[in-house]
Amino acid sequence: MNFRHLAQPCRIGSLEIKNRMAVTAMGVNLAEADGSCGDKIIAFHERQAKGGAGLIILGVPGVAWPDGGNQPRQIAISEDRHIPGLKAMAEAIHAYDAKVIAQIHHGGMVSAQDMKEGRPVWIPSYPKPADMDLFDHMLPHEMNAFFDPEAPPINMHVMTKEDIEILIAKYAAAAARAKEAGIDGVEIHAGHGYMISGFLSPSSNTREDEYGGSFENRARLLVEIIAAVRQEVGGDFPISCKLDSKEYGKDSGITIEDAIATAKLVQDEGVNAVTVTAYHDAGRGALHSESHTPHLPDHNVKSAAAIKQAIDLPVIASGRIEPESADQFIGSGRFDVVSMGRKVLADPDLPNKIMAGAIEKIRPCVYCYCCISQIYVLKQVKCAVNPETGYEQERQLIATDQPRRIAVVGGGPAGMEAALRLNERGHRVSLFDSGKKLGGTLAFASIAYEPNGRLLHWLRQQVADSNIEVHLETTVTVALMQSIGVDEIVVATGAERAMPAGIPGSDQAFVYSGEEMRALVMTEPSKSLSAKTSLFTRLMVKAGALTGITGNAELTRQATRFWMPLGKQIVIIGGELVGLELAEFLVERGRELTVLENSGYAGKGLYIVRRMRLMDELKALGVHIVKSADQVEIGDQEVSYTAADKRQTVRADHVIVAQGATGNTDLADALRSAGFTTHTIGDCNGVSYIEGAMESAAELAVSI
Repeated sequence: MNFRHLAQPCRIGSLEIKNRMAVTAMGVNLAEADGSCGDKIIAFHERQAKGGAGLIILGVPGVAWPDGGNQPRQIAISEDRHIPGLKAMAEAIHAYDAKVIAQIHHGGMVSAQDMKEGRPVWIPSYPKPADMDLFDHMLPHEMNAFFDPEAPPINMHVMTKEDIEILIAKYAAAAARAKEAGIDGVEIHAGHGYMISGFLSPSSNTREDEYGGSFENRARLLVEIIAAVRQEVGGDFPISCKLDSKEYGKDSGITIEDAIATAKLVQDEGVNAVTVTAYHDAGRGALHSESHTPHLPDHNVKSAAAIKQAIDLPVIASGRIEPESADQFIGSGRFDVVSMGRKVLADPDLPNKIMAGAIEKIRPCVYCYCCISQIYVLKQVKCAVNPETGYEQERQLIATDQPRRIAVVGGGPAGMEAALRLNERGHRVSLFDSGKKLGGTLAFASIAYEPNGRLLHWLRQQVADSNIEVHLETTVTVALMQSIGVDEIVVATGAERAMPAGIPGSDQAFVYSGEEMRALVMTEPSKSLSAKTSLFTRLMVKAGALTGITGNAELTRQATRFWMPLGKQIVIIGGELVGLELAEFLVERGRELTVLENSGYAGKGLYIVRRMRLMDELKALGVHIVKSADQVEIGDQEVSYTAADKRQTVRADHVIVAQGATGNTDLADALRSAGFTTHTIGDCNGVSYIEGAMESAAELAVSI
């Protein structure tokens, strides 16, 4: 595909940008403890510049830091001592002909660091009582990130006119520092519930002075900040403004009509571009994947197009916009620049690959929300599918000066990623798998959750395009390894998902283990499954394998909407990632689901933002999730359990046991005993899902 619109240069005021692809501003927790830009965050953004992005927008440099901070390692731009680090950042980005804009920011009512450290939280007015479910689906360690039992009580401070004057001066001074550091422009963050957004929103601003009430009054703070910034930096220095197009879940929140009016206003005040985003009721968990980091593709494009039609400024759009769509939208005039976050975390080389016409080589984002969920729990950014993100210095691939013959055993995500990385370093790599195709557990996960299929396809294609020797339908033994003569062996054989002990009645024919369920869907050989299924089912499964349907994730997903050898009422024992994604898959195919989780928390293994959305969706679809389900027993087409001190029974045409997966290092132990230098990665060391697979592969690759 020809991405001619994305490839075109554009201008923001006096600033010329080489293409229409920007890296969206993200809080990534990679700055130094004093807010300075150090080697780690510079390497992070330098890698994106090297990857071909035309514009990088630095996420949330705090104008009053540490006041107004919402992350522990947020970039600061509040003092002159921050200028050298910002200058080094600008120079690193400019080395690749990319431009950089600093997004100047104050957290306002969501200044989490002010709350945790006992500083006054500056707000436009006291917030309304909230109906919250945000914490209902959090795991204990996530709750601990939000609540420090030793922190002082939160001190909400309604801003006075004197406070407002101080704040405006801080924005102006921050912009001046950005200019002095060689940064190419600033973006005034007026969205996401932060300070300026708090004033703009009729939901959060109930002031009765000249900064509250009418639209003009609510916008007054933004207008005065723009004027002060412009006075400080001069007429030629580019200024953009990030605006909420809507506040989801708020009855009296910002509307698209408000956003259009604000966009017209900032244009009149001399702003050079508008970035369109959205926000939500932060107390509602599912809405955290509805606004600025949406689950649905092209979610904010309609709003961006409406604002573009109303103003004569460049419009920057974001929100899960795929490159193909972005090129078409730019070509049709719906916006001017696409801003990407998750996709460039997954592959910082995305812009260069687009420019080279090699879109099939882009490492895909699976929209698992690993990246943003890290920030929710106050940790540095990382990406589940790209283990170098946030570790650009530690995990970069450097050609080896001692090439070795390496065997990788297991063709799942860990094995494929390790093989690719070791091959790229210059080692001679052979990849072995007992199956007919590469993929391992990822192949099954691709059926339950469609975006995983993109990663599976990408890994398979990368292996096929490399000079890695691939041996399928091969059982690795000590004798085989001795016969081919390898220097080192990497074992990535995954976890065992046999039926766990201790569940009475689990030996019945209508009860499937995780391994049996996988064999059923993937048409893999299984003696235990064959004994539990009818001749007709076995023939249908065999037909699926012969026709290639069950070898293709998308075809399998389609076929299973019409026929699956599972009854109407299904009980899943195990409410972690596998159990919940399987529940979603089955309920969408007309089954009635009950999920029993023995702990008090469902969704372990899912990242917090995706978990909150999935739990909400499962509830809406009628899936009954029982936490703290104890004393589970499987009877005659039924399952009994104890929860909330009550004994309960639910009918079950089939039971799927989605727990009990354990690591298995038997092969690795045997190889070590035979004298081979052997490494283990991925789930054979214990279940760690895609992130653990990719991360362990990356750590290994730099160590050999």
